[in-house]
This record gives sequence, C-alpha cells and structure tokens, in this order.
Amino acid sequence: MAVQDHSRRRALQIALGAFVLSGYTAGGATAFAADRRGEEFPEVPGMSGDRRANELWYQFNVATLYEQSADVREAYAQINGHFGGNLPVTLRENWFAMYREPDYPRNYAAFMAPVTRALRTLSRVQLEVFDTYYPIRRRLVEAFSFFGQGTLFDPRERVGLRVHTMDARPGEAPTAYHTWYLFMRAMMLLGIDTDRWRRMAPLLAFAWAVQNTALPAMDEINPPLPADTLRRLACTWLPTNTRQLDAAFQSFPAPPDTVPRR
Repeated sequence: MAVQDHSRRRALQIALGAFVLSGYTAGGATAFAADRRGEEFPEVPGMSGDRRANELWYQFNVATLYEQSADVREAYAQINGHFGGNLPVTLRENWFAMYREPDYPRNYAAFMAPVTRALRTLSRVQLEVFDTYYPIRRRLVEAFSFFGQGTLFDPRERVGLRVHTMDARPGEAPTAYHTWYLFMRAMMLLGIDTDRWRRMAPLLAFAWAVQNTALPAMDEINPPLPADTLRRLACTWLPTNTRQLDAAFQSFPAPPDTVPRR
C-alpha cells in the first residue's frame, strides 16, 4: 500500500509540474506547506479521500446548489430562461453548430451575451470557493484529479451521490463536463475573469478524461487510477490551450480516444 501511495503521489507531482509549466501562477513554499494541512477541518465520520478536496467540492455544492444566495438563484433563472428550460442540450447543440461556422468564436460570444450578468455572478461565487479552500492555485490539479477519479467519499452528501465527482449513470460517461466548459468558454469571451477561467479549463478537461477512464461509482469508495495512467492523462490534458480544448470538446460525451478502465 505504501508503494502504491508513493506512486500516486509521484504521478500527481508530475501532473502538478505540467500544470505549472502551462502557465499557472504558483505560490511560495511556506504557503504550500500550510495549504497541505487539513486539521482546520472538522472530522467527518466515514469520509474517505483527501480532506481538503472533499471540503472544496462540498462547499462548492453548498454555494451553488444547496444554499443558493438570492443572486445565484436569479442568475440560474436568467440562464434557464435564455435556454428555454432545456439548458444542457440547447447550449451544447448550439455550440456544436456555431463551432463549425466561420465566425466562431464571435458567434458564440454574441449568443451568450444576454446572460453576461448571470455568468458574472456564477463566476464570482465559484471562484470565491476555489480561493477559500485552495489559495495556492497550482494545487487545484490534485482537487480535479481526485474529483475525476471518484476517490472523494463524503457522507454529508445525499445517499446515491456521496462521491464528489460529476454525476453519471453507472458505467456511463458524464455529460455535464461540456456544460461547465461552455460556461467557462463564454466567460473567457465576455471578459469575465478571463485569465482565471482560461487557466482553469485544462483542469476541467483533465478531470473529464480522468473520470471517463475511471468511470467511478457515485456512492461508494472507488479505487484510484494507476499512477502511469494518471501521469499520461495529466501530460496530455494539462498543457492544452483553448483552441485545442474547443476541438476536444467536440467529442461527446467522452474525450476522443478514451479507454475506460475495466
């Protein structure tokens, strides 16, 4: 077990290096050491996986789903109204079509412009959670890696969905990675925390590839991916730029050339 843990940690270190090389700002060594501590978080009986990452994704759900503020509720209402109540499918199909047009990405920016204010609200709320729990942003690669692998089991979540990962039916590819990416892409184009989301998008794509490889269960502790697999996915996805991600997300629901774990 100790050898396996060391291999997983080494794979994440390599992933972290790839992420830093892709242009993300790193913090200092002292702050990095402080950020690794988890003793400020209360113990949760039955929890499994990295304590800080569990807290990040739980509080992300609290802020964006369970305990929405009035402005977040209003933002979701505006966005749902813009898409006629069929948000994921309408957003995805329109983007697929616009991507093939010669004036992309200007056409997509114009399409999303009516919900600029709502996207600005969601950007603020989401980034506040990331900054609270991962002030050293380069460590977010670990949080997205654990999310994709499904190794974060949190009893505070509702039964059936106690693993912090993207919701999916057993053995099937998740579809919501596209929705989140297309929100990120719109924010970049509309000048909403552009640099932050440009640097966050490769992490999302990395988690997308990791989850479609691991295919984790939604309500049980999942085994991690082999270190070599995680290293390969990190080196493939973390250095990607926006143009490459636009092309990759044309593949639905899984990334191109994904080989699920058996």
